[in-house]
Amino acid sequence: MSSKELLDLLNAAIARELQVSIQYMWQHVQWKGVKGFAVSDELKKIAITEMKHAEMIAERLNYLGGTPTTQPDPINVGETLKEMIEQDVKDEEKAIKLYKQIIQKARDLAT
Repeated sequence: MSSKELLDLLNAAIARELQVSIQYMWQHVQWKGVKGFAVSDELKKIAITEMKHAEMIAERLNYLGGTPTTQPDPINVGETLKEMIEQDVKDEEKAIKLYKQIIQKARDLAT
C-alpha cells in the first residue's frame, strides 16, 4: 500500500524531470556556433535521458495507483552558458535531495 506522501513525492520527481528535460532541450537549441558545438549534442542527450526518467517514474506512480502530473516545475533556461550550467547543477542537486526523500519514504512504508 502506498501513502499519499510517497505518491506526491513521485509526482514532484516527475515535475522535476519534465522541467529539466525541457530546460536541457532549450539549452541545446539555443547554443549554436563554436561555443555551442562543444555542449549542444550533450545537452540534447541529457534532455532525452531526463524524459526517460520522467517516463519511468510515471510508470511506477501509475502502478502504485497515482496519476502522473503533466506539469513541469518552473523552467529556467539561462542566458549564458555559465548561467545554464549553474542552473542545471542546482536542479540536479535538488533532484538528489528529492530522490533521497523518496527512498526514505519507501523504506519507511516497507517496514
